[in-house]
Amino acid sequence: MYKSILVPFDGSPNSELALDRALEMAELCGGAAVTILTVYRHHSMLEASLSMVRQEDPGNMDDAMRSHAEEVVATAKKRAQDAGKTDVRAFVKSGATSRNIVKFVKEHDIDLIVIGRRGMGSMEGYLLGSVSQKVTYLSPVPVLIV
Repeated sequence: MYKSILVPFDGSPNSELALDRALEMAELCGGAAVTILTVYRHHSMLEASLSMVRQEDPGNMDDAMRSHAEEVVATAKKRAQDAGKTDVRAFVKSGATSRNIVKFVKEHDIDLIVIGRRGMGSMEGYLLGSVSQKVTYLSPVPVLIV
């Protein structure tokens, strides 16, 4: 049925549930490939200006955010491997979350997205809609919201 499943993962409890469900589905589909994607947003110019007035040097905010995203995706990959999925792939991208997820799907021949219904999104998500809603609207492939 499905050959390639994408799990957008932000470390939230719902993304963990989505990963677990994707692993189950991969097994039911005869060993479908599972790919984990973590997307982080660049910090704003306001955040950059605030970091310049802090007493401690926080370093480059983008580097710190990328490093955190790499830790998050590594944790998800280990979780999948601990569950018995040895051929799982993991990626980190930066930018607008929902657009990056959909772009990744198109570029990597993904045929199913399994995503948590609510993640670590900002207050903006409550006002403008969650990432899962946007992905569902924009996706060219089926989306399972967990």
